[in-house]
Amino acid sequence: MRIQVLGPLNAEVNGGSIVPSAGKPRQILALLSLYPGRVVPVPTLMEEIWTSDMPRSALTTLQTYILQLRKRLGTAMGPGAPSSVKDVLTTRHGGYMLQIADDCVDVHQYERLVREGQQAFEKGDNEVSADRFRAALDLWKGSALVDVRTGPVLEIEVRRLEESRLVTVERRIDADLRLGRHAELLAELAELTARHPQHEGLHSQVMVALYRSGRQAGALEVYRRLRMRLIDELGVEPSPQLQRLHQAMLAVDPLLDVMAGPRRTSTFDLFAAA
Repeated sequence: MRIQVLGPLNAEVNGGSIVPSAGKPRQILALLSLYPGRVVPVPTLMEEIWTSDMPRSALTTLQTYILQLRKRLGTAMGPGAPSSVKDVLTTRHGGYMLQIADDCVDVHQYERLVREGQQAFEKGDNEVSADRFRAALDLWKGSALVDVRTGPVLEIEVRRLEESRLVTVERRIDADLRLGRHAELLAELAELTARHPQHEGLHSQVMVALYRSGRQAGALEVYRRLRMRLIDELGVEPSPQLQRLHQAMLAVDPLLDVMAGPRRTSTFDLFAAA
C-alpha cells in the first residue's frame, strides 16, 4: 500500500485506488493514514467527522464507514492476497488501525528525510543536508490533504504539516547559503517573502543573499520595508536578531561573508544573542 497525504489524498493497493468519494470516509482514511501502526481511538474519529454534533447513531455509522473502506481495500487486494482485509484495517480495543509500515505513507518518508537533513546540517555536512531537505520537499504534491474536508483533528495535523514544510524550506535555504548559492536563491526568496510578508526568518535570508551578491542597498531596503510593515500592521519593531543583522550590514561586518558555524540552525540565529 502507498498513501499520499502531502497533496491530494491518494491511497493505492496493487495500482488500484481505495480512496472513497464520500467525504466522511475520506476523513477517516486520511486520519488513519497519518498514524500507521497506531490505534486511532473511536472518540477521536467521531470528533473528526462530527465535531461536537454527533448523531445518536454515531458508532453504528462509523462502523459502516469502516466497512466501506474495508470493501474498497478488499477489492484492491484481490482474492489471492496473503493477508485478509481485517489484518490491514484492523479493529483494536477502543479504535481502529492501519497495519502498514511507516514508509508506506509519504509524510513519514518526509519526516525521516527532514531528520537526516537536520543531522547533516548540525555536523556541517551542508551538501548532504541540502539534498535531504530538497528530497523531503519534493514529496509534496500540493497543500496537505487539499481535497479532504478537515474536521478539528485533521485541521491541526494539516497546520502542523504546512508549518513543518515552511521550516524545512528555511533549513534547506540555510544549507544552500552555507554552500555559497546565494545568487541562485534570490528569485525563490523573492517569491517566498512576497507570500509571507511578515516572516522574519525568510527576510533575514533574502537580506543575506542580497548582501553576499554585492547588493547591500537592496538588503537594507528589504529590512526597511519589513520594519515599516511590522510597525504599521502589528505595532512592533523587528526582532533583536534582525536588528543586529541590519546593523552588521551597515557596519560591513566580516561575519556576514562566512558560513554559519556547524551548530547554528539558521541564518537568523547567526545574530542571536549569545
